[in-house]
Amino acid sequence: MPELPDITIYIEALEKRILGQRLEGVRIVSPFLLRSVEPPVGSAIGKAVVELRRVGKRICIGLGEGGRSEDGRLQKAGLQDGIVGEEMQEGPTRKLTPATEWATAEKRGAGKSAYATEEAEIWLVLHLMIAGRLHWKEGPPRKAAATGSANKGAKLSKQHLAACDFENGSLLWTEAGSQKRASLHLASGEAGLAELDPGGLEVLDATLEQFSKILKSENHTLKRALTDPEWFSGIGNAYSDEILWEAKLSPLLQTHKMKDEEIARLFEATRKSLTEWTDRLRAEAGEKFPEGVTAFRPEMAVHGKFKQACPRCGGAVQRIKYASNETNYCPTCQTGGKLLADRAFSRLLREDWPKTPEELEMRLGRRSK
Repeated sequence: MPELPDITIYIEALEKRILGQRLEGVRIVSPFLLRSVEPPVGSAIGKAVVELRRVGKRICIGLGEGGRSEDGRLQKAGLQDGIVGEEMQEGPTRKLTPATEWATAEKRGAGKSAYATEEAEIWLVLHLMIAGRLHWKEGPPRKAAATGSANKGAKLSKQHLAACDFENGSLLWTEAGSQKRASLHLASGEAGLAELDPGGLEVLDATLEQFSKILKSENHTLKRALTDPEWFSGIGNAYSDEILWEAKLSPLLQTHKMKDEEIARLFEATRKSLTEWTDRLRAEAGEKFPEGVTAFRPEMAVHGKFKQACPRCGGAVQRIKYASNETNYCPTCQTGGKLLADRAFSRLLREDWPKTPEELEMRLGRRSK
C-alpha cells in the first residue's frame, strides 16, 4: 500500500499538473469504487482544483470555484507573480479529530498544499489501498470527429477503476488483482473531510512528548502501534519494517515495556526513515509523474528481504507471516538474536519453534533430507 513517502510524491506531482485546472469529467468504471452518496459526483464537475492534501494514506483533491484572470482563464490557486518555491507560505493549520485528543490541538498544515489559498467546497478522497496506483495521461480531451464534442478522454481498460479528466490531461486510477479494495469518497468542505480522517499523529510535525504519549496510551506491539492509522498517520507495513530496523527494536516489543531511551530512538528513526525515503522518491521521480510505485524496493534494508543479508550486520533477514501480511526483521540487530515465531513455519515444522536462526536452519535442513 502506498504510504506517506509515496503519497507525498503523488501529491507533489499532481500539484504540478492539476492545481488550478478545471475538472471536466469523472468516469467511474468499477461499481465498487464509489463509497459515498453525498455530495454527488456531478457536483464536482466544472470546479477547479484549489488544493491537494494528504490525510493519512489518502490523496485528497480539493475543488472550488478557483481564481480567474481578467480574460476569464483559471489561475493556479495561490501561484501569485514571482512567488514560488521556498517563498510560498504554508496553509493554515488543521484541527485533529476527537480520536486523537492525546495529541496536539492542531496539526501544523500536515500534508497540506502550500499553494492553497481558497477553501475547497468539495473533496475527492482517493484511498489507493494495496494495489491501487495513479497514472497521468498528458493532453486535453480529444474531439469527436462527427460532432466536434469532447469524447471520453483517455481510453480505459478492465484494470482501470476511474479517470478524472482535466483541461490538460487525465488522471487514471488502476488497481491490480481481483480484490477491489480501493475507494473514492466525496466530502463537503473541511467538516466532511474531517470525518474521513483516522486522526493519526503526523510524526514529522510532532514532538517527542506527543509521540511518547500516544505510544503509552495503550499496550500494543510496536508493529501494530506504528501501523495503526488512529495512532500514526501514513505509516504501513513496508516503512514500519524499515523504521524498526533503523531503531534496532523488535516488531513484537510491547509499548508499555518501552524505556524512554527506546521511545526516543524510535521517534528519531521514524522521522529519519520517512524523510529520507520521501527525498529518495522525489529525486527518483524528478519532473515525471511517479510510476512503478511499490512497497518492495532494492534499497530497503529488511522489508521484502527474507533470507537476504542485513546491510548492517550481514545476518539473514527473517519474517513473521500473518494472514496476507509479512513482517521482516533482523534477529541480530533487533531481537538480540532471538527468532520470532512464524505461524507458517511453525505448522510446517510441527515441533517447538527454534530459538535462533541457526537452529531454524538446522531443523529445515534435517526435514529436507
